[in-house]
Amino acid sequence: MWKTGILLLLWVLLASSELQQEEKESRRLPPPGKLDFGYVPAGVYETLAHYEPGPIGILFQMVQAFLCVVQPNAFPQELIVKLAKDKFGAIQAEYQKAIYYEIGFLVCAAVGLLFAVLMPLVGLFFCLCRCCDNCGGEMHQRQRKNADCQRGLLGTLLFSTSLVITIGVLCAYAANQNLSSQVKNIRRLVNSNMRDLHTFANDTPMQIDYLISQYATARNKVVYDLDNIGPLLGGRIHDQLHKEVHPALDRVLNMAGAMRETKEALENANAGLEVLQEGTGKLNFNLSLVRTSINRTLNDPGCRDEDSDATTAQLCRNIRQSLSEVQISANFTRLAKVNAQLKKMNDVLKTDLSAVVQRGYSSLNNTPHMVIEQTRSVVENVQGLMDGIGNNISGFSKAFPVQTSLSNFTLFISHVHAKIEDHYPEIDQMDFYRWIGCITLCCMVVLVLAFNYLGLLCGTLGYDKHASPTTRGCISNTGGTMLMAGVGFSFIFSWVLMGVVTATFLVGGNMEKLVCEPFHTRDVFKVVDTPFLVNPDWRNFIPGYMYNDSDLELTAESIYSTCKENKGIYSAMRLDKVFNISSFLNTTVFTRDVVGHLNGVRIDLRGIILLEAEGKQNLLDFSEAGLSEINYAEYLEEVNKGVTVVDLRSFARELEAQTDLMPRGGLQTALKGHIGTLRQIHAQQIVPMEQAMKYVRARSALNQSMRFLERTASDLPNKVLAILDAIEAAQYLISQNATNLINRETGRFTSTIVSYFHQYIEWVKTSLALEVAPCKPFSNMVDTAEIITCSFLVDSMNTFWMGLGCSTLFLLPSIILAVKLAKHYRRMDTEDVYDDIETVPMKTIPTYDTMNRFPRASAPPRHIDW
Repeated sequence: MWKTGILLLLWVLLASSELQQEEKESRRLPPPGKLDFGYVPAGVYETLAHYEPGPIGILFQMVQAFLCVVQPNAFPQELIVKLAKDKFGAIQAEYQKAIYYEIGFLVCAAVGLLFAVLMPLVGLFFCLCRCCDNCGGEMHQRQRKNADCQRGLLGTLLFSTSLVITIGVLCAYAANQNLSSQVKNIRRLVNSNMRDLHTFANDTPMQIDYLISQYATARNKVVYDLDNIGPLLGGRIHDQLHKEVHPALDRVLNMAGAMRETKEALENANAGLEVLQEGTGKLNFNLSLVRTSINRTLNDPGCRDEDSDATTAQLCRNIRQSLSEVQISANFTRLAKVNAQLKKMNDVLKTDLSAVVQRGYSSLNNTPHMVIEQTRSVVENVQGLMDGIGNNISGFSKAFPVQTSLSNFTLFISHVHAKIEDHYPEIDQMDFYRWIGCITLCCMVVLVLAFNYLGLLCGTLGYDKHASPTTRGCISNTGGTMLMAGVGFSFIFSWVLMGVVTATFLVGGNMEKLVCEPFHTRDVFKVVDTPFLVNPDWRNFIPGYMYNDSDLELTAESIYSTCKENKGIYSAMRLDKVFNISSFLNTTVFTRDVVGHLNGVRIDLRGIILLEAEGKQNLLDFSEAGLSEINYAEYLEEVNKGVTVVDLRSFARELEAQTDLMPRGGLQTALKGHIGTLRQIHAQQIVPMEQAMKYVRARSALNQSMRFLERTASDLPNKVLAILDAIEAAQYLISQNATNLINRETGRFTSTIVSYFHQYIEWVKTSLALEVAPCKPFSNMVDTAEIITCSFLVDSMNTFWMGLGCSTLFLLPSIILAVKLAKHYRRMDTEDVYDDIETVPMKTIPTYDTMNRFPRASAPPRHIDW
């Protein structure tokens, strides 16, 4: 029957309902990365296979400590295995080992049996002996000086012994009640285990359905990536090309900017040159007039050597020699304009090179769209394969009789539960009879205790120190009689009690040492998992029986441990031998067709044109614009010169100083007038040219423009050729050498798609091993059986025999003490009579025979310290 149940569980695990229909509206998935399959819906198992005994656990520990003293030997694994293999046929050969292991139990059992046999015999002889007035049966008590002390000591010892017996019987009673109360918990534990099995059977198909339904998560992610193959694959290709292509296009775009700046520089140079030529032309004309006027003045007869004194003539010669410095320094009129170069640049700029470059950028940025168009058929084929894979998984669930398997397994559980329920009345009845029997045994001890306590009470309360043994009161005599009654019942019941204690000790002690303790240390699993134990041909019994593969590493301990951790039954029972989920998923979910289609992606980027022929020609025209023909050194030389050769103010001061040395007259007056003209020219023309923004800007613009044009024109043809070579290299990379790049990025994209399948497969395998059909109910069943057997039954039974045995053993000192103490409480027939001659004055001493007057009495001693 249990094999049928296991097979039904296998069918449940392998079965699932139909694949849930996917949502029609596509859900936007997160960027490429780890997929989130959510959490497998897990049922809640209510069984708590753990037992806390409470205060009585202290007694359980005491019993276990006592058993460790009685039986300190290790678990006899080899002996049990050998006996099991030989079907106990080797017991004769291995009896010495068995006796050695059981020596503690055997010694204790022998003591118990000896006690049970001797106690009734001793009681019989004791009774006969007392009937013959021996063994304390003679109703005569010698009066001694320490009688009171002896009576008190005997009473104290008997009371202490009775307390020990009371504690023992209370322990036995507590163990008996604990067992009865725990029997009522058996139904609760069994019912919770059965509900957990139903939960296991009901949740497993739902969990497997969830695994299958989560294929939609991987599928939707794959479909999303395929729908966005342009941004994903094309974007990666574009990013890789960007590193090589963009620098070349950027250089062309920079050259387009340089063209515009060159035109602006030429225009600025012409404008500045025109302003400077206009200013310097007027200044040159006025300075020429001044020079002419001064020369004319110096032709005055007063400056001739024959008509003037030597000093004046020398001054005139000096002035005439310095007139050559009165002229403009920067002669911009001799510089030619750059109209020819400007005209060529205007022609060059008729072509918008920036727009041509932008078209190259756009063509490169169109890579994702090109990828979409060129992979459309591949994407459609792969999406069709995805639907086929989903149909395969859905069809898998139809291959197994789900409802039938579930119904059979549920009926099996219900049938077993009903059978167990049918035995509950019998269990309750048997427990009631057991309880009655244990209470009866306890009552036997309680009866003896009752006589002891009543005897002590009556004897103590009825004691009269002035009364002689023959005159003791009724209460005291009743106390002694009750003590003797307790002794009688002790002899009657002790052998029965010890027999029960010995039997339960042997059973409960061996159960604790051979079953319960090895279960906690897992030694019992080592015995069960011993190779070739059940079948000589099977190395491991469980896989040999279930899968016909005894070499498979599947043991009872591994199953229990795995289920104890609440892992899936798939990993616990090694169900991959029946259905290998990895092989199924690798052949069903991850197909070579998907990889084949993706590897068949062919992307042609020859349609990308980085720079059209118009743009290339434009660059060549720019290099031939004649910028190198401009004499930049001449322009820069004139720009860096001052306005005039000499400072007119300094020249006017020197001229004025020389004029002052001349004699007064027309020559001096004329020269004074020329000095004023020079100062006027400096103030009205030179100062404005040096300070006016118009001229300053013109000079600066001409300087900057010429320097920029000089830099631009420097090796311009080679720069243009280098840019064209870079463009050609980038174009060649795209058109001819991009295959490796495309294949590499396509492989990465394929790996990303494949990774979604791998994630799904690994998630399914992990979920099956850890989360689907967690087999905690099966380990709970084993733990429940251990709790019922060991914690409920064995511990309570061991505590019962320990308490009852302790009480029974202490009946021996109780008997001895009660017999001796009863002598001090009972009324005697005879007593000792004597005359103390040293303390009692005697007038007349009768001369009768005390032996005849007081039979069995002896004469008192005559020494004073009697």
